[in-house]
Amino acid sequence: MQKNTKKTNFKKGFSLIELMIVIVILGLLAAMVMPSLTGKGAEAKRDLVCVQMKSIYDGALDMYKIKNDLYPSTEDGLKALTQNDSYFKDGKMPKDSWGREFIYINDEGKVELISLGADKKEGGKDEGEDIKLSECDKK
Repeated sequence: MQKNTKKTNFKKGFSLIELMIVIVILGLLAAMVMPSLTGKGAEAKRDLVCVQMKSIYDGALDMYKIKNDLYPSTEDGLKALTQNDSYFKDGKMPKDSWGREFIYINDEGKVELISLGADKKEGGKDEGEDIKLSECDKK
């Protein structure tokens, strides 16, 4: 007795229709997710600026005050933290998310740090709004 064995060759893989369905599904998912992600980059930069300012205030400025009994004057500014005994690991003052130096104001012991925001100008709205240390916890 002889068995009739027929050997069939099937190629394993995806058909064009299956690939098109996957591409359409990925496109729909991207269309749903993208609107919620837009604007998050600017928000993340603002949050990072607040973290940096808090770090400067709670770290370097407090250490300076412990050593010198007062915060640097407005005239001396944050540069006082990088001269002689640097209060930063690499000896450089951190910059805001847009590469600018922070503005430092000492009003009779009340310290304020300010970043000019994305527009790099005083004032501004939305992404260009100034970021102040005193307002970081309020938002």
